[in-house]
Amino acid sequence: MKKIISGIMELNLPNKLTLLRIALVPVYLVLLAYGLNWLALVVFAVASLTDMLDGKIARKYNLITNFGKFMDPIADKLLTHTAFIMLCAMGRLNVVACIIFIAREFVVSGLRLVAVEQGHVIAAGMSGKVKTVLQMALALLLTVMSGNIVTDIVMLAAAAMTLYSMVEYVWQNRAVLGGAK
Repeated sequence: MKKIISGIMELNLPNKLTLLRIALVPVYLVLLAYGLNWLALVVFAVASLTDMLDGKIARKYNLITNFGKFMDPIADKLLTHTAFIMLCAMGRLNVVACIIFIAREFVVSGLRLVAVEQGHVIAAGMSGKVKTVLQMALALLLTVMSGNIVTDIVMLAAAAMTLYSMVEYVWQNRAVLGGAK
């Protein structure tokens, strides 16, 4: 236990924020499961803010690490997709939207793995960032309400942007898959 605490203490601030985001995932789930929706909303909002902050701090102060490159996207997916699965189980999120959100990550992650094997690094695009903002906004909304015009519009927008960003990502990187250049 001492080594774990020592290792965490040695991490830079962006990496600590990433670990905080991961640690907040089960807290969010427990609060949501027990119907403490507004507290769950606050926890999800704080976790979402760590996503924005860790990247800004890492870039501004040149604190980019391999740990951060690896763990940041995992933390993002743990936060959003765990929330989506729980919200889907609770009947607040449309099953098709949930499948679209998760399927996109499998496709993009698979493409990134193939690219890495070929010596390419594929950076996140703007549509992926917009997708993330819409998905996080949707999770926040569905934490406290569902089944109204606002949540339905945000759900449709998030699903559409998720599909668009996946298609754009595959198209722009089709050469990695052996497609036309």
